[in-house]
Amino acid sequence: MMSNTQASFGGGSTSVTVDSTTAVNNTPTDQTAYKLSLEVKVDKTGPCKRHVSVKVPRKDLDFYYEAALKDLVKNAAVPGFRAGHVPRKLVEKRFKKDVSDHVRQQILVDSLEQLAAEHDLDAINEPDLAVADLILPETGDFEYEFNVEVRPEFDLPNYKGLTIKRPVKTFGDEDVNDYLKRLLTSFGNYSPVDRPVAAGDSVRVDITITYQGEMLGRHADRQVAVKPTLALADAELKGFDELMNGAVPGDKRVGEATVSLEAADVEMRGEKVQITFEVLEVLARGDAELNESLLGTFGAESEDGLRSSIRETLERQLKYTQRQSARTQVLEKITESANWDLPESLVRRQVENAMRRELLEMEQAGYAPEAIRARENELRQNAISNTRKALKEHFVLDKIATDEKLDVTPEDMETEIYMMAMQRGENPRRIRARLEKQGLMENLAAQILERKAIDIVLDSATYEDEPAPADFDSETTSTEGLPIEVCKKSGGAPIATAE
Repeated sequence: MMSNTQASFGGGSTSVTVDSTTAVNNTPTDQTAYKLSLEVKVDKTGPCKRHVSVKVPRKDLDFYYEAALKDLVKNAAVPGFRAGHVPRKLVEKRFKKDVSDHVRQQILVDSLEQLAAEHDLDAINEPDLAVADLILPETGDFEYEFNVEVRPEFDLPNYKGLTIKRPVKTFGDEDVNDYLKRLLTSFGNYSPVDRPVAAGDSVRVDITITYQGEMLGRHADRQVAVKPTLALADAELKGFDELMNGAVPGDKRVGEATVSLEAADVEMRGEKVQITFEVLEVLARGDAELNESLLGTFGAESEDGLRSSIRETLERQLKYTQRQSARTQVLEKITESANWDLPESLVRRQVENAMRRELLEMEQAGYAPEAIRARENELRQNAISNTRKALKEHFVLDKIATDEKLDVTPEDMETEIYMMAMQRGENPRRIRARLEKQGLMENLAAQILERKAIDIVLDSATYEDEPAPADFDSETTSTEGLPIEVCKKSGGAPIATAE
């Protein structure tokens, strides 16, 4: 038969599998309360890394062999013998490999569980244990070893009674009108205009990227919003609106962008590239008409209902800003002493995960897809350093959650999904299905737990109110159709395609 057993090991687990054609019981009653006499050596091999060597003495192996054979003698089906009356030596000879595989499995499961309990190895992933390569010796002790990543060890600073500055704002009709105008503009259609480029326009351009006179890529007929920052996948061009101001079709404008220090092309990190924009057409976007169809798109039955929803959105985004501001201040205060290192391998594995969690928070706060895409470009340019910082924050908050005995309930998850569905006008089941498909349910749970930990800190904090930035809900980065990597040389061929 095929049996799978998993032994819990700190924060991860290791799967131990045996393939057998016998009726060997996976958990013989004889060894239920048996304690192994393990010899364990744990060596620190790097930041959050441990090398573990384990020796299982012969007497323990003999005990497990004896327990397995006793059970097999009782249950083995061998032609010519009644169950329970098969000679022991025949059982040993006929089922030698099966018994050995089972004992190996049970020894590994039990020793890993005992090891985790006795040696305080708080693992954050599975040990790199090649189970299939392990062989139990005919004589002598059984030894195995593995590497594992563990949670960093640190003392929590005092996180109660902090002083936090809180941005506040009271929203009036003028704020609602401004938001509604931006909303209608975002749904308006672009049309060509016979005038120079002005702020708020878009342009159709041919883009050429060069480095020291060599073409890195050319991107034909891209539509780009004229905003202060043009975000590419691995570089940013600041002052893009000033660069394009007053341009007319036929003009060429050249800007300079610095490649991110975390770009995939190591040799290009920090280098300056030239980006030439040849203007093909100037486009202005008019306001959409607030008709019944558009109201339906917004999930509103009337203009008054839409204005009420806008006010709620502004309040929600202010709360997001307050939470992000408080989170930043809290984490700065409680991670000041977090000078421990993290494995580079762990940081790189978590890059995408950390970014998805922040974008999920923005989605929950009701930000428009364009604003979320803009933030995604920003995050990608500093992905490694941002992730390293986010991981340290996570470990600190996770330790607070442990100390405060916080957890995430199914009701917490359902409430969060329901709120996301309400904000997006979607069915909660559809939201859940999308999160599950994208592998974001664990992210959501971790996000809720971290929020609870921060709430513990904030509940005891003293607040000092200050005016919120006037543009806290504005979007300043252009990302329309430009997931362009500038630093991968490709002989002049296009190096990315528009979304």
